[in-house]
Amino acid sequence: MRTATIERKTKETNIKIKVNIDGRGKCKIVSDIGFLNHMLETLARHGLFDVEARVTGDINVDQHHIVEDSGIALGGAFKKALGDKKGIKRISFSICPMDDALVMVAIDLSGRYYLRMETKFKGKRLGDFQTETLEDFFQGFASNLGAALHILVIYGRSDHHKIEAIFKALAKALKDACEIEKRLKGKIPSTKGILV
Repeated sequence: MRTATIERKTKETNIKIKVNIDGRGKCKIVSDIGFLNHMLETLARHGLFDVEARVTGDINVDQHHIVEDSGIALGGAFKKALGDKKGIKRISFSICPMDDALVMVAIDLSGRYYLRMETKFKGKRLGDFQTETLEDFFQGFASNLGAALHILVIYGRSDHHKIEAIFKALAKALKDACEIEKRLKGKIPSTKGILV
């Protein structure tokens, strides 16, 4: 079982996240930001990852610390659960529709960080979620996972649908990239022989 638990405690946040890559989509997410809970549940269910998360922090100051640190902890948990990455497919992408929205996400679990997001949102808030913090979440996630992550909102009317489609597409791409390719016979999927 590829599982890991990450605890991140700072003066601003207190986060504990447990991930099982080879799960069934079970999740228990507790934070003060309802929309963040919904998106992490979306990632878990559509990626078939088991995820438990308890997130607290200085929500009275701003959402930035909680959202960014959640991404940092989640990325770190996936990295730890992947271990040496022997036999994984490593690279994948997903194009995901959600009603009016269409999103593409591509990911490479290379060990090297890069994030490119091309998104536009109409509003500064979506329910109780500040849309500008979405990039902070993915910066933390991709850098601590060690992944090149590309997110493109191709089109869409509803901000809710666009963001949810991002998480669904990420779930599908990440699930595929984490899967074991039997033909690799436990080898590292890189001409370098390592993924760093």
